[in-house]
Amino acid sequence: MGKWTQTVTAKVLGVGLLALLMTIPLLQVRELVRERQQLRQQAIAQIAQGWGGKQVLGGPLLVVPTLREVTPAGATAPQWQAGSESILADTLALDVAMSVDTRSYGIYSAPVYVATVKLAAQFRAQDLAQFRRSSDAPWQAGKAELRLALGDLRGLQEVGELRINGQPARFESSADRLGPWPNVVVPIDLDALGAQSVDVQITLKLAGTEALQLLPLARSTDVKMHAPWNDPSFIGAALPLEHAIDAHGFSARWHLLDLNRSYGQHWTDRDDVCSALAASSFGVQLYQPVDVYQRNVRAGKYGLLFIAMTFVAFFLFEVLKRLRVHPVQYLLVGAALATFYVVLLALSEQIGFGPAYALAAAAVVLLVGGYAMAVLRARRAGALLGGVLGLIYAMLYGLIAAEQYALLIGALVLLAVVALMMYLTRRIDWYAYAPASGEPSAAIMERS
Repeated sequence: MGKWTQTVTAKVLGVGLLALLMTIPLLQVRELVRERQQLRQQAIAQIAQGWGGKQVLGGPLLVVPTLREVTPAGATAPQWQAGSESILADTLALDVAMSVDTRSYGIYSAPVYVATVKLAAQFRAQDLAQFRRSSDAPWQAGKAELRLALGDLRGLQEVGELRINGQPARFESSADRLGPWPNVVVPIDLDALGAQSVDVQITLKLAGTEALQLLPLARSTDVKMHAPWNDPSFIGAALPLEHAIDAHGFSARWHLLDLNRSYGQHWTDRDDVCSALAASSFGVQLYQPVDVYQRNVRAGKYGLLFIAMTFVAFFLFEVLKRLRVHPVQYLLVGAALATFYVVLLALSEQIGFGPAYALAAAAVVLLVGGYAMAVLRARRAGALLGGVLGLIYAMLYGLIAAEQYALLIGALVLLAVVALMMYLTRRIDWYAYAPASGEPSAAIMERS
């Protein structure tokens, strides 16, 4: 048993066990990345608190109060229950022009915007008359309200124009909500309008952080949007019919019909449409392609693989060059490799991911290469190991940068590494004793 523990096979198993042991600091680093991500989200929340969060903008909605008779049998006096009915516009057109800036909180930053929105909607007189006739409760049309849903009222900077059938009006605050979103309202007397359609024009400025989504609250919804941002991420229930991205930013156009959503043109307060409304939202997120935390997470996923590859390189030098490396020395090299991810995270928050990666990789390559020169007692071997480690980090950066082809590249690199290991170890006698320092192994003696 004592002799078996001195074999090359036992050495391989020991090196594998040490590599697995390095998953402990790697998991700690991954937890550190999550903690920093949470701090960033808290910083973005602080920015949004004073500026406006992720915004949702709905089209104007007509809400008409109703009184439904609920008199029980045998009652001496009629009893009534208050309710409401909501009516959507026939057509809705929005022209959204966004100006974008970046706000910082400590070392963290987030894109913010001010959207100048021009909105035009029309409620057809035929629809209003039809819904009124089909209602099972009398309308209180003189107390109707025109409501506009907003995701975060703190971001409503200005209402430049509000006209109903050409007449100026003014929004008021309200405790009513459309699903999860607060509203601003304006009273409207439908009885006074008679058999007219209701035309609404609104111009407003809406501030928000990171994302702007819209609700298709009309039978036909047309949206045009443009912003000086080169990395838009179109999100939600509908992608734009047309979009263009150039050096000046992006532009996009959506067209949605009532057939594209799961709720109709009309509902009552007894109908639960909250989830359907939320599911129908669409818009754009100001994507940040250089998110250092996403890249740090991706780098950490390959941590165990690259520590194992480095250990394999040390092992091959140990066996093929008749050298001896102590397990503690493997652990010190593994600790240096794990430290790379901490240094990368700390630097990338300050100077960006690319420069941070170059500095952290160079520091670890020099550290491990210099240590290898001392351990292996050979400058050439240490320099070669440093070069191999540098190549490993270059491959890792390629995997991180190639977002869509990372799996393919990683699989090919892994296949090539396994093939190289099989070639270099094809003549090793795995039953041979591990060589003492300066003593040739049986496998190498056979080759000589």
